[in-house]
This record gives sequence, C-alpha cells and structure tokens, in this order.
Amino acid sequence: MIARTATHEHRLEALTRIIHEVDVAPNLDAALGVIVRRTREVMAADVCTVYFTVHEQRRHVVAATDGLSSDLVGRVQTGFGSGLIAQVAGSSRPVNMAQVPEPLNQEFLAQAGAGDYRAFLGVPVIHKRRVQGVLLVRQREARRFDDADEAFLTTLAAQLGSAIAYARANGEMCNVCRAEADEPRRFDGSPGAPGIAIGKGFMSFTADLQAVPDRTPEDPAEEEQRFRRAVSSVRAEITQIADELNEALSPADRALFDAYALMLDSPEIVASVIQRIHQGNWAPGALRQTIDAHAERFERMGDAYLRERATDVRELGTRLLLRLQGGGTSVEDCPPDSILVGRRISAIDLGLLRPGRVRGIISAQGSALSHAAIIARALGLPAVVGVANLPLSALDGQEIIADGNTGQIYLRPDPALRQAFSSLIEQERELSESLSSLQNLPAKTPDGMEVALYTNTGLAAELSLATAVDSAGIGLFRSELPFMLYDRFPSEQEQVSLYREVLEAVAPRPVNLRTLDAGGDKPLSYLTIDEPNPALGWRGIRLTLDHPDIFLTQLRAALRADIGLGNLRLLLPMISDSNDLEQALVLIDQAQRQLLAEGLAVTRAPVGLMIEVPAALFQLPQLAQQVDFLSVGTNDLAQYLLAADRNNPKVSGRLDPCHPALLHALRHIVHTAISMHKPVTVCGEMANDPGCALLLAGMGFQGLSISATAIPRVKWAIRSVSAARLKTLAEQALACDRPEAIHRLLEQTLREAGLERLYRPPP
Repeated sequence: MIARTATHEHRLEALTRIIHEVDVAPNLDAALGVIVRRTREVMAADVCTVYFTVHEQRRHVVAATDGLSSDLVGRVQTGFGSGLIAQVAGSSRPVNMAQVPEPLNQEFLAQAGAGDYRAFLGVPVIHKRRVQGVLLVRQREARRFDDADEAFLTTLAAQLGSAIAYARANGEMCNVCRAEADEPRRFDGSPGAPGIAIGKGFMSFTADLQAVPDRTPEDPAEEEQRFRRAVSSVRAEITQIADELNEALSPADRALFDAYALMLDSPEIVASVIQRIHQGNWAPGALRQTIDAHAERFERMGDAYLRERATDVRELGTRLLLRLQGGGTSVEDCPPDSILVGRRISAIDLGLLRPGRVRGIISAQGSALSHAAIIARALGLPAVVGVANLPLSALDGQEIIADGNTGQIYLRPDPALRQAFSSLIEQERELSESLSSLQNLPAKTPDGMEVALYTNTGLAAELSLATAVDSAGIGLFRSELPFMLYDRFPSEQEQVSLYREVLEAVAPRPVNLRTLDAGGDKPLSYLTIDEPNPALGWRGIRLTLDHPDIFLTQLRAALRADIGLGNLRLLLPMISDSNDLEQALVLIDQAQRQLLAEGLAVTRAPVGLMIEVPAALFQLPQLAQQVDFLSVGTNDLAQYLLAADRNNPKVSGRLDPCHPALLHALRHIVHTAISMHKPVTVCGEMANDPGCALLLAGMGFQGLSISATAIPRVKWAIRSVSAARLKTLAEQALACDRPEAIHRLLEQTLREAGLERLYRPPP
C-alpha cells in the first residue's frame, strides 16, 4: 500500500498542485488522469475512479481510474437508481463507508470486475446543480475516511465538475463519451430575437485584427492613403447596406448604420490611426492600436448596452482591416435555409446577406442589446446570442435548431426533436394569424373589465413595432438610448427632433417618457463614472438632479416636442424619497416657465413616479399624492427586493417574477394606488408573460406596458378569462409560499381557459 501523507500542510500543497495541473491539462482525458493519479497518491488509497454521468442514457460510466485496469474505462457502467454510484449521484452528497455492506459490495464487484475492496468514499461531481459524475476512492482494508478526506475529495470534485461541463459544452469529450458525439446536444444562450429557426449552420469568418503585428512602414504617406481608401470603401459599403435595408428598417434603425458612418469620420479613430502611422507603424498595426484603445474604454463600463458599443468599434476595425487586406466577407456566400453562426455576428453581416437565405442567427458573443440583435428583430430573424463555450466549428454544416424565445440551441436534433420544433413553428404561425383578428379589439375580459396594454420601447426596432401593433400608447420610452448613441450629450434641438418623432408616431395615445436613466450600471461614455456597485450607485434621478443642466435640457426638449400634441407624460426613475421627487418637480416647473417666457405655448405634462426602489414602497402615500400616475418597474424592484443582481448570471435565475415577496409588494402598490385614485401600470418582463399578465390584472392593475410582440398573446389571455376568475387567481397566488406553486397555478389557469398554446414548456 502507498505510504500516507497525512499532514494538513502537505494536503493543502497537494490540492493546489492538482488544481493547477487540471487547469493546464490539454484536454479532459488528461485532466481526469491527473485527478485519479494524484488523488490516489495523496489519500494513500488503493483505487481512485471517476464515473461520468450520461443523463440522456441514464447511466454512469467509468471515465478514468488509477489502481484498476484501464480496460474498465468506457466498458464498466451502472444505471441510475441502485448501487453505490447511483447512491452518491442520487443523494448529491458524500457517501463514506468503512465497511461496505456485502450486497452493495458484491454489486460493485460485479460491475467493476475487480478485487475485494472494503472501504468506500464517493462524492458527487456537480456543476450548477447538475450531477456530472462521481469521484471515489476505495481501500482493501476497512478504513473510515475522515472529514479532511471528504473535504479534499469534495474540493477536487468541484474542480472536476467545471472541467467536465466546460469540455462538454466546448465539444471536447472524453474517451468514454465519444458515443455522445452524434447525439443531439443543447447549448444555452440568451434570447436575441424571438422565433424558432431550423437550418444548416453556416460559419461567418472575418479578419483577425488582434493577430496584426506592428511593422515599420516603408512609406508613411502611402500607408495613410491606403488607410483613407479603406475608410472610403467601408463608408460606401455601409451606405449601400442602409439603402438596401431602408424599407425593412425604421428611420431610427437606420441610425445604427449612420452611427458606423459617424465613427468613420471621428477623430478618435481616423485621425488617431493616421497619427500612429506617422509615428512609425504601418496601417494595419496603427488600426489595431487605435481600435483597442477606443474599444477598451467601452469595455470597462458596467452597462451591457455600452459594452456592446465596444463591439461596434471592433467590428468597424475588422471591416477596415478587410479592406486594407483586399479581402471580403463570407456571409455573402451563405446558402439558402442557413442559420448564420459566428463568434460575433454584426449588423453589417446581416445587411450583406442575400434576402431569404438565412432563417436564423447564432452569435457566440453579444447580447439582446447588440446592434445585430436589434436588426435581427427588425428583419424578423430568430436569434440566439451570448452562447458560452459555443463550439463554432462543430456547428458548421450541421443541422441546428435556434430557439430565439428561450435562447437555446440544439445541434443535430433527432427526428422527434425536429418534429416537435417544426410543430411549434407551425403553431406559432397559426397562432399569430389567428390573433391578428384581435388587433382592433380591446383587452377586455368577458365580463367587461378592460386592461390597457401599452408598449415598452427605446430600442429602435421596438419603436417601429410599436407604431404597427395595436396598443394604448407607449408605457415606457427609455430616453437614455439616444444619449448612448452619441459621443457627447445630445443638444436640446436633437432631443426635440427625436421626441417629436416618437410623440407624433403614436398620437393621440400617450407616451410615458422616462427621464434620463443613465449612470450607475448604465454610464455614458462621455461621463466618467467608476463605481464598485453600479446597481446601487449614481443613476437615474440621482444623476440628473446632480446635473440640473442636463435635466433641464431634456425637460425643455420634451415639453417643446409636445407642443400641439398633448400626449407627453414624464416618468421619473429611481425615486427613493420625497426630497428627490420635490426637486424633480421644481425643475419641471422651471423648464416650463423658461419656455413660456420664450413665447412657446408649452403645457405642463402629467408626471409619474417609477416604483423600483423598495424605499418607495414604504413612503407610497406621501409620494403618490405629489404625482399624477404610478408605474412599477418590476425588473429593478425584483432585483432590489431579492438582493439578486439581474446582470449577474450566477444569481439572475433567482429573479423569479412569481416570488411571493414581489407579489405582496405589488399588491401593496396597487391597493395604495386605488385608494388614492392614482392610475397604476406595470412595466417589465413580468407583464410580457400571459400568465403573469392575468395575475397582475387580477390584482387590480389597470394597465400593462409590454413588448409589442407580446400584445396579441396577452390580449387573447385577458379576453378569455373573467374578472371574477382573475381576482380568485390573485388571491390563490398570494396565498402560496413558493414560486413553483404559483407557476403551476398560472399554467392551470391558462389550460382551463383554453389558452394552453400560450404555455410552452421546452420540447
């Protein structure tokens, strides 16, 4: 038997060394080898084995072992439900036996076909709550492994869980899992644009700007001219794309391409590249340096939208490099019925596609705020974005299902899965056609209770939808978007033009213009903010009250844009006390007095309070009496109530809109609003769900502000359930103490009302 190394210090050193060896292992097989070999040595065990869990086949298979024959790898397996391995995996906790009971021992021996071992310590290998396998050690003699042994093995199992999950997601499978290569595989990303697409993957390749070296130019003047020609070529390309997409895009969508053109004229890029050329670097190297410097300023920002602007800068750099190299792009060669796949699909890529050839988009990087996602929504292309560890090469030429509703991708679907999604596509088409008849009908229950359905907008593609889809108006216009598109604060006249376009588009219906909600987690590139906790920082009304010049300019622009229309309503974000509200109201009055003094016939717009800070819940009567209406921002209110950052993927899953704490907070808000005769609406992702929409209506909310695409489904749900049933639903939900119970209640309500098509679990 191997001599034992027992000291605590030696074990810590060994643990650090093993983890390092696993981290640098070239593949999963090598990492498994390190685990079993080093673990056996450190724990002085006779055997160390790793079992890999294959959930699809409900079995655990030997993936690596030290102390037993390597012939067991891939051959020895045990099913779910019985035996030592199943006991460890099923219990999700260590199993430690100094003397394994004889029936269990005989079963284990029959599976492993190896010698007589008495002691057993096994720990589950888990990653993000999913069992990946089992790590175990065995001893011939009876031995009670101590707490330090359990802790050591558990720590290694946690490291192994991450390695297995990463390798599995990246398409790199250990020897025992080779059989999975041709099985359907699922990858989880984020919804980019709604819809489902089935097609063959087509890889998009672009130049690699980061691989460009520095070189001394032979003729700096010629390098400058070469770069200027590249700039002209890319500018012409962008203009042509915008012209060709003109009918498919709203004017605001087209502004995305105008932003690319503006960057080409900005001194931050063009002049900087030319300066670096004359400082001694050739054009491609100077371009790389400039793009890196410019993009990194955005990448350091906390807000997701602004980080996506770094992507736009890098995409522009890639286009310029392609022209410097005399190359083109492969997306133009995309065959029919394809799903375009790339590490970073850009808006320009989509513009270069031949019409009708692409069914969907998959981008390994990016988010729903990326320009590619915006354009995909405008073009009606389903998109999945931000797919971590996506094995791009494995998708090229393979059949793929891209579910833009859930953000999931299925590679090589089997006939049953393909048929299930094909049926969903057909059902969605039929449902959309059938719901078109509701366009001119109110969202009114069978017994006469009407719920006003407004649209949320701010992203350009949503605005075009808002004008096309029947709604009660714009319940939330995110005015920070135009500020983010500029490299400076937009002027008063620029804001007037934008707001006027929005107000005219939906007049006489109301537009709730949320005043600038930047700062904190949504900083502006031209306003430096560095905070350790942006979600609790300098944002919303806190920023604008500290900069009354910025606030007054926006208020003046909004009031001027409303002249002759009268459908503007101002909505104040992040109000947490009466001082904030009173100061904001003073500035609104000041803006109106200034404009009246200038001879402009402005009227004072109604003012609303955005309820998203928990402090506002406990001061609601005092705050509500000073405003004309209330609007609940469920996204922020939920993250603050549940102490879960919605931008943190490790905890964002805890932000369940059906959490009992959030529902009780909403009930308090609506009861207070009704008692004070103040109109109250809900905006946020929660209201987009038909089941949750029914629940909110049952609580007493008179209006819901949702995405334009969700309106037909939510309207159908409301028109199908009586007000009395909605009230009962709300009472039942508020009596539940778990989100899961509330979700089941909503599903049951939809099914009873014949709305099962609005509930779609994953296939």
